[in-house]
Amino acid sequence: MTNPLSALIEEKGILLADGATGTTLFGMGLEAGGAPELWNVDKPENIMKLHQGFVDAGSDIILTNSFGGTRHRLKLHAADGRVHELNKAAAEIAHKVADTVERKIIIAGSVGPTGELLAPLGELTFDGAVESFIEQMAGLKDGGADVLWIETMSAPEEMQAAAKAAIATGLPYVITASFDTAGRTMMGMLPADFHGVIEEDHKPLAIGANCGVGASDLLSSVLDMTQADPDAIIVAKANCGIPQIKGDEVIYTGTPELMHDYTKLAMDAGAKIIGGCCGTSCEHLAEMRKAIDTHNAGTRPDITEIETRIGPLVNKKATATDPDAGRTRKSRRRG
Repeated sequence: MTNPLSALIEEKGILLADGATGTTLFGMGLEAGGAPELWNVDKPENIMKLHQGFVDAGSDIILTNSFGGTRHRLKLHAADGRVHELNKAAAEIAHKVADTVERKIIIAGSVGPTGELLAPLGELTFDGAVESFIEQMAGLKDGGADVLWIETMSAPEEMQAAAKAAIATGLPYVITASFDTAGRTMMGMLPADFHGVIEEDHKPLAIGANCGVGASDLLSSVLDMTQADPDAIIVAKANCGIPQIKGDEVIYTGTPELMHDYTKLAMDAGAKIIGGCCGTSCEHLAEMRKAIDTHNAGTRPDITEIETRIGPLVNKKATATDPDAGRTRKSRRRG
């Protein structure tokens, strides 16, 4: 049976995902270091407003407010005993918003990294990671998620653990990684190698890139992934321009016009699902919706065209012969 995400891609060709969760919630008063997932219960009206804004801007996919919803991340906020409750609430809130419109909205259960290093680099075992992801995903499934959206990944082993958990949960799934270290993930994986991470019998519906250091760098990753496997469904979910520190704030430089051009380039590069990550507001998404609806397919862009239209690459692009690129890891939050 065809899953809802694949069916909607077949119907519409290109889908618009949503924008920044964290940036938007900070604007609503979420404190730095706070757990957005707690708002699923404490301030559900704010999470509904978040999703409603994205739907009104034209998003076909909304990601649940559950990026840090594993027991490992929630433990930092003394909420590791509330995994199922908070994730179920996240999906239920998204469904309430999706049910207010007549068109189909895909509810994607956001699953971020555990924030732990897997053995032998850290103490978290592979089986322990699988168990943790299953616990989170069960809550998202019970809340009505259509698909699991595993995102901002870095380590292939953690991707494999999340994929195994998704299969055990029984929902279709998507995986995206952040290629933010000289064109690699922080654990050294190249975009072109993504296709070989998951066993053939358990492939995700789509793979792709999110977050990172800027839209140009992310599009470079998309080019590598579409070249490695032209038949794959590719996700492009870039930050809104390049982050800059101004006082106590992180400011993203991307304008709606830049995100419009990024969307067109992403389509021509072969992406089928396009959205925004950190800094991407409803205003940006509305312009991206317009780009999708009015775009006439062009030729496949190269790096020169990407840099000319939306700015230079931030990082030197790594290659498979550059073994030292990307050997550190840090924890981050989507949006």
